[in-house]
Amino acid sequence: MMRSVLTGTGSALPVKRVSNAELAERVDTTDQWIVERTGIRFRHIAGPDETTATLAADASRAAIAAAGLAASDIDLIVLATATPDQTFPATATKVQAMLGIDDCVAFDVAAVCSGFLYAVQVADAMLRTGVHARALVIGAETFSRILDWEDRTTCVLFGDGAGAVVLEARDTDTRGILATKLHADGRHNDLLYVDGGPSTTGTVGKLRMKGREVFRHAVVNLAAVMGESLALAGLTIADVDWVVPHQANARILDATARKLGLAPERVVVTVDRHANTSAASVPLALDVAVRDGRIKQGDLVVLEAMGGGFTWGAAVIRI
Repeated sequence: MMRSVLTGTGSALPVKRVSNAELAERVDTTDQWIVERTGIRFRHIAGPDETTATLAADASRAAIAAAGLAASDIDLIVLATATPDQTFPATATKVQAMLGIDDCVAFDVAAVCSGFLYAVQVADAMLRTGVHARALVIGAETFSRILDWEDRTTCVLFGDGAGAVVLEARDTDTRGILATKLHADGRHNDLLYVDGGPSTTGTVGKLRMKGREVFRHAVVNLAAVMGESLALAGLTIADVDWVVPHQANARILDATARKLGLAPERVVVTVDRHANTSAASVPLALDVAVRDGRIKQGDLVVLEAMGGGFTWGAAVIRI
């Protein structure tokens, strides 16, 4: 059957890495306070010349090289972001130009921290039609641009970065995306949102979050959607080699693993190094685990994420 096979991964981080101690010099917080509540120790912050598009392009080049392809082999780009370079055009088209691709389908998807999972399902559906052969699926963010640096409950949580994967349409019954499942519930808008926008305030706005309520929803929703996606693939949690979750908070990762009865050593964790990079966090963590040799061809991997909206989802992939 025609499936979308993952053939390459890549990631990119801003040059500047900020420790909790450095952050405490400008925010009323401490390293101990941040680590105990989130597990975060470092985050990368984009400089003036680093944008969502430049990070996405760097991650894409790495993914394309890992797939053994040239940029011209890509005929579809789906980029997930909540922090585009401009209101329009789509940041995906800027990445297309940076990669030197003359013509391909390129557009953005906005589902915040779940954006990469949404982008994966969209690209998978388009590849399986046979209309496209190779897709570049990207999650890229510069959340530092929309943080309120006076709000210690949110500004310590986020970082900037990008991750990308190459998906190729192949006739196979062994590898590829086996199942995806997405959800959204807009009734929870006021729990995690940005207080601005072109059609409301005319400003970019700042991120606002009610952390305790988000935590509660995240544990329940993520455990549920992982179970749903595995059921669609005819599998169980016992079949899973690795879970690559959205890197929001170490406590959420631990609580979700306990709820599923999943061994902690089967969960890829990078939140300590990168903080929450929103739509970039899943592909960034995936690339880390592929490149350090933990995730190998043949492994069964579940990707999962939840973000503002609320949106949430999971994907089951045989690497």
